[in-house]
Amino acid sequence: MSADFLSIHPDNPQPRFIKNACNILRNGGVAVIPTDSSYALCCLMGQKDAMERIARIRQISKNHNFTLICRDLSELSTYAKVDNSVFRLLKNNTPGAYTFILPATKDVPRRVMNEKRRTIGLRVPQCRILEALLDELNEPLMSCSLIMPGEDMAESDPVEINDKIGTIVDVIIDGGVLNPQSTTVIRFEDGVPEIRRVGIGDPSPFE
Repeated sequence: MSADFLSIHPDNPQPRFIKNACNILRNGGVAVIPTDSSYALCCLMGQKDAMERIARIRQISKNHNFTLICRDLSELSTYAKVDNSVFRLLKNNTPGAYTFILPATKDVPRRVMNEKRRTIGLRVPQCRILEALLDELNEPLMSCSLIMPGEDMAESDPVEINDKIGTIVDVIIDGGVLNPQSTTVIRFEDGVPEIRRVGIGDPSPFE
């Protein structure tokens, strides 16, 4: 079986393709999806088997941190514990190419969080395709950058991705060739931001 290969317009996503991809995700599928930084492997949070498949594709341990992709901050309090000042800081800088590491709430499944620190990674990307998917799904996506074993950079070309893993994922969304870059990672410890990695998101609001 080969993955469905859906060429979706990056600015005006076609609703029928968005619905197709969402149906695959709801049925436990693994999707390759463009973000504002690189292509990512995604599934729904409740799909344990799909998360295990992603871990096998990436050849990462079960303790590797996934990132929760949300359409906005309305779902934040369900998954992360933040005070008003942190919320305002996040709101002023989303959507954007940031990954925020935040204290997880008790509603977050153990397999999703960093169990040692009890934290969760959260993103609100600036990407129309992702926005359309999240609107249709009405729930967040679990994600992991699509970095093949032995490589340092995330995959950027959907045709090459299809050649490499088209038989072991369920749907590949072609949003064009990307210039893969890392997000800026900000960890919040007791409400204080700490810049863990500088990527394409401007770190200055968190300094």
